[in-house]
Amino acid sequence: MLPTYAELLARTDGPPASSWGLFGERGTAELAGAEQVIAAAGTVRRGAVFNLDYPLDTFDPPFFARRTPPVQTIVSNHADHRDDRIDNFWPQVSSQLDGLRHFRHGEHGFYDGVPADKIQVGTPDLGINRWAEKPVVGRGLLVDVAAYREAAGRPIDHAAGERLPVSDVDGAMAAQNVAPRQGDILLLHTGWTHWYVSDPTEKSRQDVRAGIRSTGLAQRNETLEWLWDNHFSIAGSDTLALEALPAAADSPTAGNLAGGMLHPNILGLLGLPIGELWRLHELAEDCASDRVYECLVVIKPLNITGGVASPPNATAIK
Repeated sequence: MLPTYAELLARTDGPPASSWGLFGERGTAELAGAEQVIAAAGTVRRGAVFNLDYPLDTFDPPFFARRTPPVQTIVSNHADHRDDRIDNFWPQVSSQLDGLRHFRHGEHGFYDGVPADKIQVGTPDLGINRWAEKPVVGRGLLVDVAAYREAAGRPIDHAAGERLPVSDVDGAMAAQNVAPRQGDILLLHTGWTHWYVSDPTEKSRQDVRAGIRSTGLAQRNETLEWLWDNHFSIAGSDTLALEALPAAADSPTAGNLAGGMLHPNILGLLGLPIGELWRLHELAEDCASDRVYECLVVIKPLNITGGVASPPNATAIK
């Protein structure tokens, strides 16, 4: 049985609030084991397939200036042949899976105590390759916070980049009559990415980019506790960072180099992979239609030795 977050906080054999020593380099992805794969396969009833990745050129101009969309060049040796080359490829330019190299904890370092000098080009330690060598497959749990808040007469204010308490996520699960199981792949649907792509004016998009502002989970200790105690293998969302941006001024990690974000705690201490900018609106619509919020999810990132992140190459099947 896994320790609770309260027990992690109290540990003395490793960094407090860490899962170091429990999983190895794959982190909580290990929770999606053979038993979870078999159970997830049993959720497939209709053979409906959903792509959970946006195209690489969806967010142009980018949210972060250097993460520009890739440039494709098509070449041919003769009239019947084509190859292509992709230049300036930033794996986090669109839908992404953040690996455990992405952030270390300022005090304790990279996940599971992997030394910083091991995090180099060409070294496999904590690389995204660990989830390509053994893809993450399990039960996806679609939690539709957007629909829950709409039904409660409190639609999410995406323009403001609302900070969502985990009580809203619990409320959405209760409304859907679902509960997480160990190893589930969280698919947190807020509607933010679909809103950004489809609804606002260009001025609204400019405001979002200028302020790096996005709906997401609030920076609270209870958020960390909730993420751990539900024992997800992956925490994915349709938002820019899973957690809200910019980080709250009263974040429990205020003062860290990440500007108060929880990423160093989620990745560096808990070892929980983070999915961002995932395409969830079509799956959410289907779940609302048939009232089935579970599905088989397959995640196969690019097999880049020592990669920091990758498009998730995620597929949901119902």
